[in-house]
Amino acid sequence: MNHGAPQAIRLDPNTLGLPKAIDQAIGVQLHLRFRFRRILTREVLLIHGPNGWGEFCPFPEYGLPATRLWLASALEAAIIGWPDPVRSDVPINATVPAISPPDAMAIVRQTNATTVKVKVADPGQTIDDDVARLRAVRHALGDTGQIRIDANGAWHVDEAIARVKAYNDAARPQGADTRTPGLEYVEQPCQRLQDLAEVRAATGVRVAADESIRLAPDPFEIPGLDQAADLIVVKAAPLGGVRRARAVVDTHGLPCVISSALESAVGMRAGVALAASVPTLAGACGLGTGQLFNHDVSWPISTTGEEALGPVSPNNLDYVDRLDGLEHLTAQLRDTMRSDGDKNTLTRRDWTDGD
Repeated sequence: MNHGAPQAIRLDPNTLGLPKAIDQAIGVQLHLRFRFRRILTREVLLIHGPNGWGEFCPFPEYGLPATRLWLASALEAAIIGWPDPVRSDVPINATVPAISPPDAMAIVRQTNATTVKVKVADPGQTIDDDVARLRAVRHALGDTGQIRIDANGAWHVDEAIARVKAYNDAARPQGADTRTPGLEYVEQPCQRLQDLAEVRAATGVRVAADESIRLAPDPFEIPGLDQAADLIVVKAAPLGGVRRARAVVDTHGLPCVISSALESAVGMRAGVALAASVPTLAGACGLGTGQLFNHDVSWPISTTGEEALGPVSPNNLDYVDRLDGLEHLTAQLRDTMRSDGDKNTLTRRDWTDGD
């Protein structure tokens, strides 16, 4: 038995309330190398249908209607599949959690990435912690690599302006002119859209919108988005699947980067399918978070179109009789299916029109 493999348990799709087209369900627990989003384990539910495997993995704090979108994405993958790709390769960035400078340098060097996304504004850490991490990443990356940061909407506008200026300086290549940007962009520095516009104007650093889109009441209707952000970060599962996320991209017309929601390599393929299908990409995509797991369901994920979008089977799993920590995820799934009721929106064959 491979004790390093992800632990898994076989589940009954009928008991979970899943559509008849789903013939297999597997609960999996993945362990993270570092704390990320304040968690050390990630539970995912893999479901199999006529088109292959999909993944349902909303975070524990998510409730309806968010979980309905995550399930729609999983059912899309398992039942109908994705649009044809327009590119055969998808560039990806490395992701550095809120960790020590030596660990940050190690991740950059291990991945051999040319673009790195660095988490900042983690609870309990200071601006000095973030600056030290950014300097370490720049040292490991060299002068030509790109550094982007993600604050997950943690700051008020005045704090955001001060921090973004400091982080831009810390990420700047050594010896470069002060007019040379250190940051490729800052992702979601504040929660409010109007604050993003202020940060953008005051710092001169490009701003990317993430939560402003996926947490919006209607991601297709966001007045002022083009004045607040230079680009958008789009995630397949939180937006209801590849087709619906692609429709969001098309609606806003802004440059986009496709990112993950800390899925396993099975769920990550939806992100790769989305990145392969959008007309243009604004840079490397955040689809390399499998590096954060001790062992993924299948890692590394290929970013070559034919391999990444082809059929995949969960492998290297250590099956057990019980999997602690999975109860909440399966409860989310049952609640989601019950909430669908007679509307049948989760099992329909068109996810592009919203909820």
